[in-house]
Amino acid sequence: MTKDLYDIGEMPPIGEVPAKMHAWLIRPERFGEPMKAFEKEVVDVPEIGDYDCLVYVMAAGVNYNNVWAGLGIPVNVIAARNKAGEPEEFHIGGSDASGIVYKVGKKVTNVKVGDEVVVHCGTYDPECPSVQAGVDQMYSPTYRIWGYETNYGSFAQFTKVKGTQCAPKPKHLTWEEAAAYMLVGATAYRMLMGWSEHAIREGDVALIWGGAGGLGSMAIQIAKAKGAVPIAVVSGEDKFDYCQQLGAKGCINRKNFDHWGMLPHWKDTAGYNTWLKGVRSFGKAIWEVLGEKKQPRIVFEHPGETTIPTSLFVCDTGGMVAICAGTTGYNATVDLRYMWMRQKRVQGSHFANDAQCYAFNDMVLEGLIDPCLSQGFTWDQIPDAHQLMYENKHPHGNMGVLVGAKEFGLGKTADEPMPLPHPDMPAHQADDLPRLVPVSIPLEDVEAAETAEAAGGANDGATVRDIMVRDMSMVGPDDTLATAARLMLERNTTAVVVADQGKPVGIVSHTDVVLAGQGRPTQVVHETAVKQVMTPDPYTVEADVTLTQAVSFMTGHRVHHLVVTENGKAVGIIATGDVMRRMVSETARTAAE
Repeated sequence: MTKDLYDIGEMPPIGEVPAKMHAWLIRPERFGEPMKAFEKEVVDVPEIGDYDCLVYVMAAGVNYNNVWAGLGIPVNVIAARNKAGEPEEFHIGGSDASGIVYKVGKKVTNVKVGDEVVVHCGTYDPECPSVQAGVDQMYSPTYRIWGYETNYGSFAQFTKVKGTQCAPKPKHLTWEEAAAYMLVGATAYRMLMGWSEHAIREGDVALIWGGAGGLGSMAIQIAKAKGAVPIAVVSGEDKFDYCQQLGAKGCINRKNFDHWGMLPHWKDTAGYNTWLKGVRSFGKAIWEVLGEKKQPRIVFEHPGETTIPTSLFVCDTGGMVAICAGTTGYNATVDLRYMWMRQKRVQGSHFANDAQCYAFNDMVLEGLIDPCLSQGFTWDQIPDAHQLMYENKHPHGNMGVLVGAKEFGLGKTADEPMPLPHPDMPAHQADDLPRLVPVSIPLEDVEAAETAEAAGGANDGATVRDIMVRDMSMVGPDDTLATAARLMLERNTTAVVVADQGKPVGIVSHTDVVLAGQGRPTQVVHETAVKQVMTPDPYTVEADVTLTQAVSFMTGHRVHHLVVTENGKAVGIIATGDVMRRMVSETARTAAE
């Protein structure tokens, strides 16, 4: 007889569904960091519809979307579903899974009870008119990401999915390996294979940003398997071996360059020419890896704001930049002259449709793709895995967590096909892309001063030190927004610096405080830690940099504040308003003379 509730790791007889299940829940009153937001509870096993399946989860994957869900930022997914009519006042996350089918709806035809499956995260209404008309499911107004936009994800004993989300589990993989690859892998597959004219082909050069990360590790392998030449961009030489073992022709350490960020304004000749020298140097690094002067036909993008100007510049004539995220920001800039004259394409891409998911899974079944499982966690460690991701301390590759599986290493039922030899993982370091970009000395071959004079740029020798505000308002990362807001009001400033032991780690502005209050109770906003809403890794400038350089940097990166540092410590702050006040006072003084 079926019990009402089974312990974690106690597997019900196949096909017998209990009334209750254990799950990790997020509730609005717990919004915050993962260690606070996630709590274990017992809830009802969900009912399924005609096109649904109930899958007993053996293992789940970890993705950043449920860090967002726990924060309630940028979207309160619970409130969004409640508004749409769903009654549950909680969220069960998890957008990757491996498991066993326990129940199917009457219109499900591709799987049956007892099948071992992996689950992809794309769900939609099969009766949607656009889907039935043959339009890509990704464009359906009913399309949602399971385990983020929908409830009942994989961080529970049972998950509710559409039958179309299920694909055969590779028999040569363990449960945790099989749960780790689908979201990032199918996303990478659509980016590289889903845009007809620019589907990657033999001989193409593919520039892969974040090659050591979950997306990048999949993209390198897909490109290599299709006969292309992948080049990985990473944040340190310790990642070179990892990416090259996956199939990269070579790697570029982005920290060897300092031109990152939004484009300087095209009228800012000095700033633009400095950027141009930097991006050309980066392009030369691509040639050095290839051993020939050849540009990437495909650029695999996800950092966004910091890297899009470079990606579009180095992309080959007639090539494509495919982007699926904006991990460094969303306000990307492009120089349209290079875009239209060289007929380049920027293509947005979001996860994958069923056919693309199945095609990618076939590559895994054939042993062409290593899941790149870097670290496994137990059921009780689900919040810990997300906390690592929140703090950007997660390892390279992908993470998996056990749910129904009692221990690591289970689920493998065949030795063939042999997967790619798993590359050695570097030490646990974040594959970060910091926004902490100091204003540096121009490259040796850039005559910045002459260029600025030729452009009519004013430079009277003033430095940042001359006008910076020394009486800074500083708060710590764990201080509350109420403290930050009070300081801004008391000192009549538009922003405060967030510092940790003197080192600038963020900025909180009037806008950040206002946005944090959108749709949230006032008391919750007051008690929210500054680190949850601050703009992290603020742009910095050394105190002895000229004012002209600082202005070029601020306009080029579309920021209004720079933290002034000396020897890595915050000593002041400069804002565009300070520059304007100096201009006004200088004008008044000249008029008086």
